[in-house]
Amino acid sequence: MALHVVYAVGTGHVVGSLAQTGADAPADAAALVGRALPLRVSLGDGRIATLPLSAGKLGVAAVDDEPGALADPLAFGVELTPEGKPKPELVRLAGWDDDVVLAKDGITIKVQVPANRTTPVVALISDEQDTHVLTGEITAQQTQVKLPVTLTPGGEHGVLVLAAGWAGHLGREKVA
Repeated sequence: MALHVVYAVGTGHVVGSLAQTGADAPADAAALVGRALPLRVSLGDGRIATLPLSAGKLGVAAVDDEPGALADPLAFGVELTPEGKPKPELVRLAGWDDDVVLAKDGITIKVQVPANRTTPVVALISDEQDTHVLTGEITAQQTQVKLPVTLTPGGEHGVLVLAAGWAGHLGREKVA
């Protein structure tokens, strides 16, 4: 059995995994997920938010067996070699308190420990039929970033946050 993962190219987060026997997985993410990989979040009352990750921003890697990647893919990351090829060993990403705050003027993402380098951040926020895709970075020696977006106070949204080096956050958030 071989383990293949789909990962976010910009942050390295594993966003899906596939254990299969026989044929190799395609090298192109679009061959596995189509135009986008939909991640879903329950908003309650039967409502579901879909957060699509564009296949053009995803990669595929054959990796060493890691059962945890099947159960909790966002807890793992893919590192690249100096040549830009995925390494076969997955990295367990640092956990955090999912410190994500939605406000009417943006989303604040806070990690527990400042990094010595800039940390790329990607956030997807559902908004009715649209999805806001926000990118930014937590600068070196800082612990947070606020990404601007306009939201309705009191609204509930599906949110995906990928901060390089930290486990991904996928859940329901309410605008404060």
